[in-house]
Amino acid sequence: MAAEHIKKGEEAPRKAFDRKASGSPGPFPYARMAGKQDALDRLDLQFRWGAFGIRVLRCHLASFPPGHIINFHKHSEYELHFIPKGKGKVILTDQPYDLHEGLFYMTGPDLLHYQESDLEDPMYELCLHLDIVPLEGEAQKDGWGDEREAAEARECVAALQKLPLIPMADRYHAMSGFLEAYRIWEEQPAGFYTFMKQAIVGILLRTARVLERPDGKITFPERDMGFHRYQLATQYILDNESLPISLEQVAESIGISPRQLQRIFRSEGHTTFRDYLEHVRLTAICSELLQTDDSVEEIALRHGYANPNYLYPVFKHKYEVTPSAYRRLHAGEARGKTINLPTEREENL
Repeated sequence: MAAEHIKKGEEAPRKAFDRKASGSPGPFPYARMAGKQDALDRLDLQFRWGAFGIRVLRCHLASFPPGHIINFHKHSEYELHFIPKGKGKVILTDQPYDLHEGLFYMTGPDLLHYQESDLEDPMYELCLHLDIVPLEGEAQKDGWGDEREAAEARECVAALQKLPLIPMADRYHAMSGFLEAYRIWEEQPAGFYTFMKQAIVGILLRTARVLERPDGKITFPERDMGFHRYQLATQYILDNESLPISLEQVAESIGISPRQLQRIFRSEGHTTFRDYLEHVRLTAICSELLQTDDSVEEIALRHGYANPNYLYPVFKHKYEVTPSAYRRLHAGEARGKTINLPTEREENL
């Protein structure tokens, strides 16, 4: 599907529409789903939709405590992830994105992904994990609407397969379908199966509409270029922190000026280029201090400190101990040993 770009005059209304559509002020409406989080997962829910078989594997509200990590993994099925509350981060293949309330993303078959919640703010996720299987032959064409349903199912599945691999605003309130499905489970009405099928199909249809503009035309979402360039710059630093990289070098790698890159670090990361680079290097050094027996000098050289002696004052300023003391302190805690405090000579290095 070819992307149709939004005209310049339409950009502001589109962004305002996204903000209005994805916001959810007031009490957390999905809290009731926490009462029995696996209620819908226990249902053996499978049905035919047009020329496809839909098998629901999971449909639930998950909650992740601050700093919770789900390491890289993939599925052979489709999984839709909606964020009704909180914030965090997702990595899709090798590209990181921030997550916050009102966004969703899809991890299609065999897409490698990683997720973590914010270190201070817990994150909630509405997950719909399902198998979409093409069935042999078309739905029966008997003149009672099956042909129209089959066409809509084809269009919806085709749209899902073309969703960009980025988090997007839930502009058409697909999330509300989860609450509807849970209410159906609570009430157990006559027609339970049909109501539940409608709720799941509704989630898929509303999700697929995300590529529509408010005027009904199709477009791909546009990037926030400031944040995109910040992501490119930070990834470049993560990939090359062991080398003597400079602000000018990173700016050149993403095609902007050094002054513009400094502004981006301040506005998007609330930090400076130098502080971010130092943070990345010291984090890697701390990890190696605890995971290897290599000397401090060897580790310093591996992480961009051509003169290892420069590491000592930088490290002590940030962690209030020397590298050797940090290694002994934290290795001792991890192994349950008595902690030996650094000697006066070490503290004065």
